[in-house]
Amino acid sequence: QVQLVESGGGLVQPGGSLKLSCVASGFTLDRYAVGWFRQAPGKEREGVSYLSLGGSSTHYADSVKGRFTISRDNAKNTAFLQMNSLQPEDTAVYYCAASTRWIAKAPGDFGSWGQGTQVTVSS
Repeated sequence: QVQLVESGGGLVQPGGSLKLSCVASGFTLDRYAVGWFRQAPGKEREGVSYLSLGGSSTHYADSVKGRFTISRDNAKNTAFLQMNSLQPEDTAVYYCAASTRWIAKAPGDFGSWGQGTQVTVSS
């Protein structure tokens, strides 16, 4: 069974950090491109960061550039999103997704999705 499971969300104060994990099961994650998306209440899902198949290329939304870092650990079949300098506007449910494309950005390019993990940035 193909599955992605996110973890690592929680409540953090502005300026704080969180590291999200996305564990894949039922398939080998390093054979897929990975994306992190987020959706805040009342807003559309937006792409946050993308990692190409093989990991040679990364992309970030302007809103998180310089603060977030996407990576993967092939031995653990896990992708990560390190989030630093978090701000209240980063509050959302964060989802990881996997695509068979070399690099994918549009939600429709991703065939596998996790259930999401809540990130709340508040003092």
